[in-house]
Amino acid sequence: MTQQAVRWTADQVLALAPDAASRKAGSKLGAAGPWSEAGSSDEGTVWGLCRGSGSKPYRTVIDIADSTGPAYQCSCPSRKFPCKHALGLLLLWAGADGTVPRGQAPDWAEQWIAGRRERAQEKRTAGGASGAASSGDPEAARRRAERRAVRITAGAAELEQRLADLLRGGLASAEQTGYGLWEETAARMVDAQAPGLAARVRELGTIPSSGPGWPVRLLEECALLHLLDQGWLRRERLPDDLAATVRSRVGISGSADGPPVRDRWLVLAQYDTADARLTTRRIWLYGAESGRTVLLLSYGAAGRAPELALPVGLIFEAEVSAYPGAGQLRAALGERFTPPAPTAIRPPGVTTSQATARYGEALRADPWLDSCPVTLDRVVPTPDGDSWQLADADGDLALPLTPSARSRPDLWRLVALSGGAPVTVFGECGHRGFTPLTAWAEEGTGDAVPLC
Repeated sequence: MTQQAVRWTADQVLALAPDAASRKAGSKLGAAGPWSEAGSSDEGTVWGLCRGSGSKPYRTVIDIADSTGPAYQCSCPSRKFPCKHALGLLLLWAGADGTVPRGQAPDWAEQWIAGRRERAQEKRTAGGASGAASSGDPEAARRRAERRAVRITAGAAELEQRLADLLRGGLASAEQTGYGLWEETAARMVDAQAPGLAARVRELGTIPSSGPGWPVRLLEECALLHLLDQGWLRRERLPDDLAATVRSRVGISGSADGPPVRDRWLVLAQYDTADARLTTRRIWLYGAESGRTVLLLSYGAAGRAPELALPVGLIFEAEVSAYPGAGQLRAALGERFTPPAPTAIRPPGVTTSQATARYGEALRADPWLDSCPVTLDRVVPTPDGDSWQLADADGDLALPLTPSARSRPDLWRLVALSGGAPVTVFGECGHRGFTPLTAWAEEGTGDAVPLC
């Protein structure tokens, strides 16, 4: 099968959009009107000229088939990745109505494709050389790690004192002192090179203003933070896997040194979270042969989407390597052998009661885990007062949706897909409820529907 024959759906294209505004703007450009000289090749290249506000049209080219793709290039000034023109061109190509015919790529598109693949090869070669060089001075690396460990230990001890002062003075004092003191404490954790502790401290600072019941939530989070502190201070006594989890939660990033697993990986979901410093993209994958579910993380500077983007519902063959830690699902994406292609494969589902049991088992390996990935089989979205839940079609247990999921407009896509009938839903199950990320119609013939 040639790459020209592999068509994506509109939902799979729009799942690549960095934000809602890009999704809307790209949809408007998914028609033939503004485009000229559009074409595609059997090697997985799509190109076209898009009429804009200037005198010259924007040149847009997309590499779908490269082992590190999809990748995009556009002459527009947008800093978003992919831009609205790339999204529009992909939508036009996905329509398969002859608007983007096969042909020979123009020189400007061929030059970019060739240059990109040459740079990718040079990067792989340089990466191997730098890896060999970096392993040449293990003693220096050991000394750096020891110095950082001393700083983190001092920060953890200071944080323990801060928590003790809070409990001694009473939780009501947290509401009176405001967020400033927590931000100052978080900054101290950053100075101690413990970004994981800093992030959890910032979360503590937001709880007193989070509405009714905040003292209970604050006490719960303080207990988890105390447990993480004590885990770090006593890490030498922990099993190796749990000690690796503690290091990861504190903010020490390990390397993906697990053996590479080659599989056909189904893209289950992709979504971004952002703060003032960083945009984090989470991509969930399911291995068709191994049955493993893994998480890819990629990052972009504040306001910019990360470069890694994979269309939800498609499958590709690649290697992934796991990061260390008890119960950790994070992995690094290695070499890709095929481009993303449509598939009828779905992950096996479980009941709602089995989903909650799975989260409980995951907590034994990682007590700080907010949620775990789960695919629910035969569930129906139903209203629950002012909220929503996913009810088991064959039982009497229902999972409430998380507050963030209840407020998303994509919830109505799930309701419309179901129409009162059972659906299959992939998402994250945790102590706050269930967050649906992707759904499939029950009859088994429909495409994946992204919900985030």
